[in-house]
Amino acid sequence: MLIGVLGPLVSSVGETSIVPSAAKPRQLLALLGANLGRPVGMGEIVEELWDDAPPRGPSGVVQTYVKQLRRSIAVALAPGLGCGAKDILRLANTGYRLELPGVTAEAHEFEERARAGTRALAEGEDEAASVLLGEALSLWRGVAFADVRTGPFLRAEALRLEELRIAAQENRITAELRLGHHAGLVSELTALTSRLPFHENLHGQLILALYRSGRTTEALEVFRRLREAYARELGIEPSPRLQRLHRSVLAADPGLDSKAPNFAAF
Repeated sequence: MLIGVLGPLVSSVGETSIVPSAAKPRQLLALLGANLGRPVGMGEIVEELWDDAPPRGPSGVVQTYVKQLRRSIAVALAPGLGCGAKDILRLANTGYRLELPGVTAEAHEFEERARAGTRALAEGEDEAASVLLGEALSLWRGVAFADVRTGPFLRAEALRLEELRIAAQENRITAELRLGHHAGLVSELTALTSRLPFHENLHGQLILALYRSGRTTEALEVFRRLREAYARELGIEPSPRLQRLHRSVLAADPGLDSKAPNFAAF
């Protein structure tokens, strides 16, 4: 069974999709899939699906959605799988739990590979870090829960996953900078800093990549624009670390041409 939330919702048994077309059952499946193997209480389900305006008798409505999901699972189950729909979508205390041995959970796989890549980076294994983090990021197919209406719990989970995605991107880029692949990073970092205009680490990485690519004027321009945006929108200066990077670029510090971990960590 596959559960994928790193983009439009994907859930299938074998080749058969079990994603409902109706919005609420789809949202329930996404919630259970995001908590794969863990019980989700009825109160949390009701709050996710309806916020502060649940229908009369919400537990009964949820039970109807569960029956619909179980029917879809039952139809999709391959002969000889050794379990039924109720074994996969289980009653758990006052709520439900989605579980299946051997299930492929896209988000869990992303987090495991990202953690492994981050460990490799911390241990100085830059090639391995680049590969592992690249594999983790390749699992993303768009915005998390892209085609699912999200309530408070799924919104929080989408935000958490997006923060992990950005951290994985930063770490992969750090590995690539240490490996000397700066020229190939400029376009990616330009797009990332455009999408995240106040993300200082990514701006630092862009400045370093531009400088190492022989584009000093553009590197200084990135700092100037960020400094102006900080002053205009936030009323603050860039961090001392970024200001040190700026001074090093101005001085053509030879240390910027090496691995320079203090700078490449941006």
